[in-house]
Amino acid sequence: MEIFLGIDVGSTTSKAVLIDNNEKIISYSVVRNSYDLAQSGAKALNMALNRCGISKSRISYAVSTGYGRRIINFQNEAFPEIICHAIGTIKIVPTCRTIIDIGGQDSKIIELDEKGNCKKFQMNDKCAAGTGRYLDKLATEILHVGVEQLGEISLKSKNPLALSAQCTVFAESEIISYLSHGEKIEDIIAGMHRSLVRRVLDIGKSAFIKFEKDIVFTGGVAKNIGVVAALEQSLGQKIIVPTEPQLTAALGAALIAKRNFYLKTK
Repeated sequence: MEIFLGIDVGSTTSKAVLIDNNEKIISYSVVRNSYDLAQSGAKALNMALNRCGISKSRISYAVSTGYGRRIINFQNEAFPEIICHAIGTIKIVPTCRTIIDIGGQDSKIIELDEKGNCKKFQMNDKCAAGTGRYLDKLATEILHVGVEQLGEISLKSKNPLALSAQCTVFAESEIISYLSHGEKIEDIIAGMHRSLVRRVLDIGKSAFIKFEKDIVFTGGVAKNIGVVAALEQSLGQKIIVPTEPQLTAALGAALIAKRNFYLKTK
């Protein structure tokens, strides 16, 4: 049995996916990055290998993707994350036509055709607004709430408050003002989610992306049920969230690894 590796070294986390000849996931891992991205990628790989009891020598072909795809030294090839996201997501949800990916330091909207090919995309990697960093900073530094708690708290909101979608610094000032006036924390957090969603959707609209269904939400922020709810409300349709929404690019890289291995060995 051949084993194929896809590894996504992002700005915040590294993800590794191992698949077999039948494209079945046999192991995976998600690790928080340290300052050393090469070390973080290696840690993700070792964790995935340990979970299934397979040695590194068993890997037939490896493809890397993500922010640090060229930093690690154990891949055979490196591919852009947009391509890997498209391939991995369409494998999980064959009917997908739009991918909304929100990670720790960037966000991206990808429009796919019926074959799963990328038609157009738009990214935000220059500003914290519209990324997981926006929520993380506001939650931990201003509200003193764990990021993992935001979704549940926001669903209690009856009156979401308006917050700046353009700048994290402006949003900080607005939140401090709301707190001083005794506004409910759930209304503030719901406002944060709406602000994030508005920023991300505006990015897609600027590239004339149509947000056709099925829409799949990926990235670490997809685990936040409050953001999922805000997206569904804004788009007026159901959003699909994979069981492991952080793995789509790594899975896509693993699928490319399998394809290219057999192309090169024919």
